[in-house]
Amino acid sequence: MKKRYLSLGLAAVMALSLTACGGSGSSSDSAADSSSEAPADAGEENEEAKDTEDTAESEGGEATDGAAVFKIGAIGPETGSAAQYGMAVRNGAELAVKEINEAGGINGYQVEYDFQDDENDTEKAVSAYNTLKDWGMQMLVGTTTSQPCIAVVAETSIDNMFQITPSGSAVESISEPNAFRVCFSDPDQGRASAQYIGEHELATKVGVIYDSSTDYSTGIYESFEEEAANQGIEIVADGAFTADTNTDFTVQLTQCRDAGAELVFLPIYYSEASTILKQASDMGYEPQFFGCDGMDGILTVENFDTSLAEGLMLLTPFSADEEGSQDFVAAYSEAYGIEPIQFAADAYDAVYAIKAAAEQGGVTPDMSVSDICEALKVAMTEITIDGLTGEGMTWTEDGEPHKEPKAVMIVDGAYQMQ
Repeated sequence: MKKRYLSLGLAAVMALSLTACGGSGSSSDSAADSSSEAPADAGEENEEAKDTEDTAESEGGEATDGAAVFKIGAIGPETGSAAQYGMAVRNGAELAVKEINEAGGINGYQVEYDFQDDENDTEKAVSAYNTLKDWGMQMLVGTTTSQPCIAVVAETSIDNMFQITPSGSAVESISEPNAFRVCFSDPDQGRASAQYIGEHELATKVGVIYDSSTDYSTGIYESFEEEAANQGIEIVADGAFTADTNTDFTVQLTQCRDAGAELVFLPIYYSEASTILKQASDMGYEPQFFGCDGMDGILTVENFDTSLAEGLMLLTPFSADEEGSQDFVAAYSEAYGIEPIQFAADAYDAVYAIKAAAEQGGVTPDMSVSDICEALKVAMTEITIDGLTGEGMTWTEDGEPHKEPKAVMIVDGAYQMQ
């Protein structure tokens, strides 16, 4: 695989920002699977060995064989409606750790990695965080989705543990000084969407269908609405739905059609978007549809006719079809049997950001969690990364990334960078 090139130094130019949002591939899961196959008469011996292993792991920064290692944990949903995102994060981070270890590790030390399922639930996310703390985690990649991330950042702040979320896009996801993100925030994404539509003259009359029950969707819409006026865009219809009313969108689509909306902005997730595209087709309504990073994954929705997504546009910092992604896509597809989505690329970049910051800050596994965090907080503002989700990516003290936004269009069932 082509090596990711990481360069250090203060960024002089910052581009406009945007966002987001099977079994585990972690080594601890493999250990659990094998231990479950032990014969019943070996119970006492296995229990004794487990106690010894747990003690070694809880110390942090040290493998069970006594060798010093970095311990990176990750959290996201492996089950439930957002599972596709969590599994992408799990795999993307795991692939980066594997590459880093094969290349000699971080500052000469190997990395251990563990992923915990939070089912996109705040309480379970905090429980997952505590499980990883007991394992000896020193740095966190996560969480994957915004609400669990908001809950967990309150915990990592108390512990002063470094946290970088690949895809938690709500403003509050990185409200504490120990937290950074790879994705773009919701407000930045809404502003950039309006600017892209206006600057490329895609439409002047726009309808919006959004989920009023999620911070992600409402946050994007509010900033989109604010910027639309600056771009000469008239919002002629806006239709809200909630998690309890997300199966029938004919009323919202009819409002957009009757108001003459040339483009329908969908700051929502792909599952609802697939239903909207189907119902619009049934109505004979064919506007330009435009989404954000939550739209990524629509081509993999079960039983969805992907031809209905033809011409759909979305702002996303990653496309599996662009030339610079091909080595990553090949390695990911070989390892996991599926093509990566943006969330996998976000997680991959998050791990490489940790590596770059740890090397910039001279971090070693024997340092305390708090000392590691303090070193990384400074180093994150000093590094520049040419990653999968953006070239020349930098971070500011508030944890926000700065990189050039990109848009793709679905053409012949594949993402085509615009």
